[in-house]
Amino acid sequence: MKIQLKSFIEGSKFTHFITAMILINALLVGLETYPSIAKEYELWFFIIDIVVLSIFTVEILLKLIIYRASFFKNGWNNFDFIIVVGSLLLYGSSFVSVLRIFRVLRVLRTITTIPTLRRIVTALFMAIPTISSVMVLMSIIFYVYAVIGTFLYAEVSPEFFGDLGLSFISLFQIFTLESWASGIFRPIFAEIPWSWIYFMTFIVIATFIMINLIVGEIVNNAQKISDEIESETKEIKEIKEDTSEIEELKKEVGELKTMLQTLIDRK
Repeated sequence: MKIQLKSFIEGSKFTHFITAMILINALLVGLETYPSIAKEYELWFFIIDIVVLSIFTVEILLKLIIYRASFFKNGWNNFDFIIVVGSLLLYGSSFVSVLRIFRVLRVLRTITTIPTLRRIVTALFMAIPTISSVMVLMSIIFYVYAVIGTFLYAEVSPEFFGDLGLSFISLFQIFTLESWASGIFRPIFAEIPWSWIYFMTFIVIATFIMINLIVGEIVNNAQKISDEIESETKEIKEIKEDTSEIEELKKEVGELKTMLQTLIDRK
């Protein structure tokens, strides 16, 4: 019974069903942001939300029955458990805003049900040490350029480079490439023609090189995970092939025994 229940929970049909419930929950939360729809179908929203939450609760209970203590050894299972338990504890409480946050967080459970999304997030977490180093390097670059910008352009453009804090904010806007040319660069360029060197070097270093380093690290980790999955799949196939060969040998041995027994009987 336990083995059948485990195969049912880990099966594709059950996974697809839970994914569908998560998407319904996401659609429900999105529709409730429209006041007219929320008021008209308030009762239906409440009933569907209760049903969806009940299904999530049953899912967690089934997994706890099957996996027991080992359930909490998986980080994704802990994530699902916190969201579902938090939703149950806060349901009907006065903390309406916190409950809404938990309801929205249920949408993130799609990560736990879709393997490709789980792989991407895992790759992102694996890249955190390298990303941290890149962020430290970016902070140093931002600081150096903010100090230089304050010294060079404080008088020309005090609203953007009047002090170190304003320079940091301006550089962040330049980093995002949001209206940096018309809003920040061109007024300064009209006064100081060689200022393009400052802005162009910052964009090349901070925006293109640093971002590519982060993306490259995430891609490398995703490739590592894919290679590991492929190697595990090959090992499983090899084990299956070995098992099938053993079964064939058993059949041949059985046939030989039968033949020998018939020969003995004849004699």
